[in-house]
Amino acid sequence: MPFYQHINVDQATHIYIWKISESFDELFRAVSLKDVSLARLEGMKSESHQKGFLAVRMLLQHKGYTDFDLYYDKFGKPHLKDGVNISISHSFDFSVIVLSDKNVGIDLELRRDLVKKIAYKFAEEEFVYECQHNSEEFVSKLTVIWGVKEAVFKVRNEVGISFKDHIFVRPFEMKDQKTTALLNFNRIKREFLVYFTEIEKYTLVWLWETES
Repeated sequence: MPFYQHINVDQATHIYIWKISESFDELFRAVSLKDVSLARLEGMKSESHQKGFLAVRMLLQHKGYTDFDLYYDKFGKPHLKDGVNISISHSFDFSVIVLSDKNVGIDLELRRDLVKKIAYKFAEEEFVYECQHNSEEFVSKLTVIWGVKEAVFKVRNEVGISFKDHIFVRPFEMKDQKTTALLNFNRIKREFLVYFTEIEKYTLVWLWETES
């Protein structure tokens, strides 16, 4: 069944997950797209990205929305016309959306050893390097950190934010499935409450700013 899971985070925050098993044609026939979305779809070189894009629209339809209810601001951040906050992510076999009354961010990442090779580009956090001897744990924690920083950027999405220099994830254990993060950028500090879980070979992260 393509609709994979609903995560009830709280009364007003819900995550919906689609596992992509359909062909491109099946997904394309099942959704209605406005002209700007059709042009964006046709401009994608990867069929995987195209299917992820269409699966997001399937999730919208699952919740009673359509592509016509979704728009993007000048920074590329998605919005719904009724004012409900939305964040979107897709990675290979899965697409996800989160709907909330909070300004939420969500990210989905496939866990791969590649993350160890690029860690120096985004992970300044010393605690994660303490578990390098355990390759599986190292990959899992690095993937969480990467997902957190992607999700924070989706919430704030300000030009100039550096994952390594401006977003910091506090120490966590995988079993806790939660942590906090700090954005320190342009003399502004923002705290985020972070949750994460693993779904098959993927890591799902969602978060929102804490009240200051």
